[in-house]
Amino acid sequence: KNESSFAAHKWYAICLSDVGDYEGIKAKIANAYIIKEHFEKAIELNPKDATSIHLMGIWCYTFAEMPWYQRRIAKMLFATPPTSTYEKALSYFHRAEQVDPNFYSKNLLLLGKTYLKLHNKKLAAFWLMKAKDYPAHTEEDKQVKRSRRS
Repeated sequence: KNESSFAAHKWYAICLSDVGDYEGIKAKIANAYIIKEHFEKAIELNPKDATSIHLMGIWCYTFAEMPWYQRRIAKMLFATPPTSTYEKALSYFHRAEQVDPNFYSKNLLLLGKTYLKLHNKKLAAFWLMKAKDYPAHTEEDKQVKRSRRS
């Protein structure tokens, strides 16, 4: 384990997050603080890695939009379940864009979706249009284009 490697922290958090996707909400919540800690460490070690910053934004967005029933389950299982806000998510998505503009279509999409959650239709439309206009090089870019339509 290399404590000074931003990539090791980033990929550990990604892998642990994938475990939660596979094992379900209980595992996802149980690992949430560890995942957050490793993304934060990755960003601290390499503040120019837009991907780590973007992933921290996703972490915030995910816990900001957690449905009430999942929060209730989390509260029963853990003393203090993870929480976040759309404002925090937005700050990470913007920071990722500042570090590496237009690096990832999903970051553009999530900027738009986050602005929608914050009821700012003008900025939501701006970022969703950028996501729509982003050239689809990968399958994920194509999924973002489809997601943007729905």
